[in-house]
Amino acid sequence: MNQPNLLNRFCAYVKIDTQADENSKTYPSTKGQLELGKLLVKELHEVGIKDAYQTEYGLVFGTIPNNSGKSIPTIAWVAHMDTSPETTGKNVSPIIHENYDGKDIILPKDKTKIIATNENHDLPPLKGKTIITTDGTTLLGADNKAGVAVIMQAAQELIKNNNIIHGDIRICFTCDEEIGKGVNHLDLKELGAIAAYTLDGGGQGEIDGETFSADLAIVTIQGRNIHPSIAKNRMTNAIRLAAIFIERLPAKKLTPETTEGMEGFLHPYIITGGVAEVLIKILLRDFDSKKLREYESLLAQLASQIQLEYPESKFDILVTKQYRNMVDGMSKEPRAIPFAVEAMKLAGLQPKVTSVRGGTDGSRMTEIGLPTPNLSTGEHNPHSPLEWTCLEEMEKAVEVLIHLAQVWAKP
Repeated sequence: MNQPNLLNRFCAYVKIDTQADENSKTYPSTKGQLELGKLLVKELHEVGIKDAYQTEYGLVFGTIPNNSGKSIPTIAWVAHMDTSPETTGKNVSPIIHENYDGKDIILPKDKTKIIATNENHDLPPLKGKTIITTDGTTLLGADNKAGVAVIMQAAQELIKNNNIIHGDIRICFTCDEEIGKGVNHLDLKELGAIAAYTLDGGGQGEIDGETFSADLAIVTIQGRNIHPSIAKNRMTNAIRLAAIFIERLPAKKLTPETTEGMEGFLHPYIITGGVAEVLIKILLRDFDSKKLREYESLLAQLASQIQLEYPESKFDILVTKQYRNMVDGMSKEPRAIPFAVEAMKLAGLQPKVTSVRGGTDGSRMTEIGLPTPNLSTGEHNPHSPLEWTCLEEMEKAVEVLIHLAQVWAKP
């Protein structure tokens, strides 16, 4: 395994600003994703994947060709090139902590940002390993450029070592996963796989076979603006109504701050506007898809109640589907998860099949017909300036992919 090569790949990728923009009218939503995609096509050609190309929508495809001389099911490895809109991805400066000392990590450009060991329980066991962090002013982008780097490194290893027997392996890098559009322009026939794996998971040794189901609620509150000097009995302040609406949402339950395990939540995460109109974006999440309708009804009830109290206001709620729990679709290819378990064991890990409190491109891909579990790639604290990854965990993810290719090639 070429560890410096893997590290160099990762650091090069995170320095390209690919932050998704959910307000953009283009696909992909930002030019940086196209820039990274062009680089990846170039690198795929350089390692010997001759059919690599980028589509008009920025998706990147390529094939590690079957070297067995016999028919083997085609699988796919998938990662997304964009980063979260929640924290800037511009001017990312990765900090490499070699031979990590096991202590809290103070980020150099903003020393109020501390990756504390008492909050990051995966960190102390990695003493002596190579930890990569941000400088405290941006996210890192390990979500999901760790997955991109892992796939690229695994592809290079398989191409250069013809003694590792495998079938066709399709590589796919998507755009705008972070804003729920990663699969919008993905043609499963073009991908041509019987099963796929997203490389978009935390730590190591985990296989996500179940995810949240997810909807997005956009609450638009219309008030009435007029100069405050003549506002008595004439102004309706949408900002105040938004504050009332947020205050009446559950606070001691059904929030990310108060839930864990299989518990769902409502998560207001963006609020914009002024006196005349306010827009609130709320994430609806639960492992049971039916409960999303309950959350939607709760929002509607709160809006109706406030509108009765303030009849001069108007509330509109638009709910759009994002993705669904992948667990139901896994039965279409029952080998997908067991083969990943076997590959992790061959890599010396104790695999754990988990339910992840989030979603991936694999959620949508499974929903539309291609079973796609999610595999660990060393992501920690995603979407945050406190994001970090571990080089050795990424390296182990490469090893898992190489074993996975061989497991699928067995009779």
